[in-house]
Amino acid sequence: MAYDETAFRRPGDSTGETDPAAYRRRVQLDDTAGGSTLDQSLPAPVGAVPAAEDDGRDRLGVHLGWEIVLLVAAGVIGFLLWRENSAVLQRPALDGLLVVGAAVGLITLGAGLSLRAGVPNLAIGPIVLAAEFQFAENGDKGILQALVPALIIAAAGGLIVGVLILVLHVPGWAATLAAALGVITFDQLRVGAVAVQGDWEPTDRAFLLFGGFALLAVLGSGLGAIGPVRRFLGRMRPDGDPAARRGAGAVLPVLVALVLSSVFAAGAGVILAGHSAAPIRPGTGLEWTGIGLGLALLGGTSAYGRRGGIFGTLFAVIALTLFLDFQDRRDLRISLFAIAGAIFVAGLITTRIVESYGRLANAATTQNWNAAPSSGLATSWSPTMPETWTTAPAQPARGDRWDDGPWGATR
Repeated sequence: MAYDETAFRRPGDSTGETDPAAYRRRVQLDDTAGGSTLDQSLPAPVGAVPAAEDDGRDRLGVHLGWEIVLLVAAGVIGFLLWRENSAVLQRPALDGLLVVGAAVGLITLGAGLSLRAGVPNLAIGPIVLAAEFQFAENGDKGILQALVPALIIAAAGGLIVGVLILVLHVPGWAATLAAALGVITFDQLRVGAVAVQGDWEPTDRAFLLFGGFALLAVLGSGLGAIGPVRRFLGRMRPDGDPAARRGAGAVLPVLVALVLSSVFAAGAGVILAGHSAAPIRPGTGLEWTGIGLGLALLGGTSAYGRRGGIFGTLFAVIALTLFLDFQDRRDLRISLFAIAGAIFVAGLITTRIVESYGRLANAATTQNWNAAPSSGLATSWSPTMPETWTTAPAQPARGDRWDDGPWGATR
């Protein structure tokens, strides 16, 4: 079979391509490099078309599935605790469990709210300890005189930190860490333990306290499941350049999240101090930060913000409360820092699950523009159109290509 050597000659070039395989390689190289003769009026896209940006729609099924796992885990721990001492789930021992659960729950609510708003509050633990000292030193003046100043100071601190974040547009964790260091300094001004003054006992209102936490957890999570509300709270969620300002729409969520999370932490500290039979000792309080954020993550709240479940926070708090009582009765003596670390790691794994399976399938698909041209594109080539030819680099000799053999080119 013979061929015409001029068929592979470039326009205006007297030198012709005499090897069909080399010609095909040259055309493919020109198409890939953007020098294709297909249609020079169209821009040559490079790489892949980016997928459509996340529009805030989430899949709640993954949260509900995970919450069933948490409920089962809480049931297993409760069963082990009941086997250890069946009286623990009866009054008056049950009142103590409910009080601890309410305090831990308030800490977790504050942590989860700040996470959803994209400004994780690392100061909640030190605020808990500061509120404990406040109540221990002023509890004999009455519950209101001990509680109200702690709530006001916590709210003012959260407001100041929120304004700092919005004005400087710095990460929430960085600003709240600076606030946490300041509160720790206040906590460590005490050189010794402080005995709790007064006789206020939160166990008298155990069911009211825990019921209030459970109601806030479910109602708050239910509101967060509504699309517009979830997107409103998650305006600080990282998207594109993290240093870009989020606009006026992010002001209210940031301020509300930091103020309420600080107030919840102060309330939890007062409850813990009123329930404590031992003096309040100086420390950092960061163990409560780890527990609060870890439980919020474990309950399904995303570390990146916005995403969260409905019953996850409640079930995670119940499971930890039962475990704390169980390890005390077994005299395991596990450090709160160790517990916080384990919960946090589990929470990070939960975040990966939530982020991987919690988003809806994207309608836009990614198209690879670097793929070889399809056969349909060849019909738009015309030898009369202007062409741009690029000099092909020297091709190494290869004997394993199907088009280099005698069957690829007939002489």
